[in-house]
Amino acid sequence: MNKKVFFVAEEKTGSEPAKEEPKKAPEKAVLVKPVAASGGREGRWGVAHVFSSKNDTIVTITDQSCAETISKGSGGMIVKTSREEGSPYAAMQAAFRAAEKAKEKGITGVNIRVRAPGGHGSKTPGSGAQAAIRALARSGLRIGKIEDVTPIPTDTTKRPGGKRGRRV
Repeated sequence: MNKKVFFVAEEKTGSEPAKEEPKKAPEKAVLVKPVAASGGREGRWGVAHVFSSKNDTIVTITDQSCAETISKGSGGMIVKTSREEGSPYAAMQAAFRAAEKAKEKGITGVNIRVRAPGGHGSKTPGSGAQAAIRALARSGLRIGKIEDVTPIPTDTTKRPGGKRGRRV
């Protein structure tokens, strides 16, 4: 029942005669591989923040502490007309640009945080969010986890517009 764990070392080659030990049952050698500090994942990881409303999609890639911006892209940087900024095509191209700049700086994997406008507005992401996530995966970056970080009010704050609502 006693299992021994040991490192396999090279045998010494020399002129000394080897001592013969009495024969015992053979023991199993267990090779121990060093594990990376990040849990076996190699390379640098970042966080991809995807903000998607109905009018625009913004992709920002930061380091893991979210303190330093590594690369960014938005739908407005891609298309000419403002009505196409929130389209899936513009979101996809913005994500591809941000991913390429991040890969140049050594990022190999990202955790994705999807955010919608939230608050009293729409709590569902725009049409560009899914396209941006798909583009990040296709660009060669490893995807760790995808989470929704849309701000949701926990109290009953007053909606804008006054007592009788917004008059048009």
